[in-house]
Amino acid sequence: MAPSNRLVNVSNRVALPKAAGAPGGLAVGVLAAMRASGGMWFGWSGEISPDDAGVSPPEITSREGITFATLRIPATLHERSYSGFANGTLWPLFHYFLDGFRYDDEEYEAYQAVNALFARELVPLLREGDLIWVHDYHLIPLGERLREHGVRAPLGFFLHIPFPHYEVLRALPKCADLMRALLAYDVVGFQTNTDRQSFLGAVQALWGRDCISSSGVIELWDRRVQTGVFPIGVDVSAISANAARAVSSARVQRMKEGLLGRRLLMGVDRLDYSKGLLERFEAYRRFLEECPEHHNRVTYLQIAPLGRQNVSAYARIRDALEQSSGRTNGQFADVDWTPIRYLNRNFPHATLMGFLRLAQVCLVTPVRDGMNLVAKEFVAAQDPADPGVLILSDRTGAACELTEALLVNPYDTRGIARALKQALEMPLAERRARHEKLLAALARNDIHSWHERFLEALRRPHARVPDGCGLNLTAA
Repeated sequence: MAPSNRLVNVSNRVALPKAAGAPGGLAVGVLAAMRASGGMWFGWSGEISPDDAGVSPPEITSREGITFATLRIPATLHERSYSGFANGTLWPLFHYFLDGFRYDDEEYEAYQAVNALFARELVPLLREGDLIWVHDYHLIPLGERLREHGVRAPLGFFLHIPFPHYEVLRALPKCADLMRALLAYDVVGFQTNTDRQSFLGAVQALWGRDCISSSGVIELWDRRVQTGVFPIGVDVSAISANAARAVSSARVQRMKEGLLGRRLLMGVDRLDYSKGLLERFEAYRRFLEECPEHHNRVTYLQIAPLGRQNVSAYARIRDALEQSSGRTNGQFADVDWTPIRYLNRNFPHATLMGFLRLAQVCLVTPVRDGMNLVAKEFVAAQDPADPGVLILSDRTGAACELTEALLVNPYDTRGIARALKQALEMPLAERRARHEKLLAALARNDIHSWHERFLEALRRPHARVPDGCGLNLTAA
């Protein structure tokens, strides 16, 4: 039998294609790769099972030429691994939030147990010739577990979030174990060169400089690990077409009519402390204080769907944002004007693209973000004849490519307020020129280029892996 040459994507959560909902960056990227080459997507179904029910075999379904293999995870194991170690330990650590970082041995053991479960259930589904691509921080140990099962297929790992400097990473008691697990992969990919250099710096701190070549190849314990920069992109033409169509939809038209001719400022972020929402709300209030000429002429729509509601930090930020938006509206609202509309709900992706096309300004100001695809979606969704302006945090991976945005420090609320004024008063010629360059940056590194470049590196383990695809990818 000939080798399959099949792509097997593995992520914590499997997102089956559906009409509603706005898929996250990982889901968008994985689906694009699977639609291009077919194959299997393996991971958690989103459902948990009682602790005493045991583990059921993966449920296998097929849609749009893709095989989906999904697992249920026992409740306590999932809670300790996902809400515990993955999102209570790794997420804040990798985003430099040491004051929100905590470590618990039982949660770490649950994290390892979930990875062992994934490996055990995945191995029987593998075929000769498979390429295995593992995604994100939930599954760092999976490659090591697969190797223990005798898997010799090419293994790639891509980190969708930032990778911290070693002086931050070493706060984790299991830092060396996690780093060792990453060296079980053949290719380890990052969003920016800063993330890649942080990883190589950690390797050097733990095992010395001699194991790293000038091109970023690690040779250690008879292993040869390539590292590369593969910034994730978007499907520019599809977003542009979908956004243009969505503008005429009933929901987008209702939103437009509700503006009563005012200009739309917009933010779209999952409710998360890394997104800089509190600082952004404060910056908008400063803008209104310092620019009375814009009163009753703008409306700020912030969409922040809930996520990880069982983590206490997210409940606190939700309360703080409700109080902040209430103070702003209480201070500045008029009988016919609500300065800020704050919605804790999701919308279909097409609807969001329609909203983004109508926006004159998009605020993307995370305090730390691996990439941030909303910034790229906004650029792709805009009308080139009359484009809006992107205000972008210099702490995002996207800032390395989208240099024609108005780049801001997300902690500088006065600077963001000034950027808002500049964006709203920017001449059309300048807006068009900036947008043209932003679109060119998106086209150079779209979603198809992302997965094609990564898989090419995985198929050719001895070829040189890109350090940024010709882009300036050193984060600010």
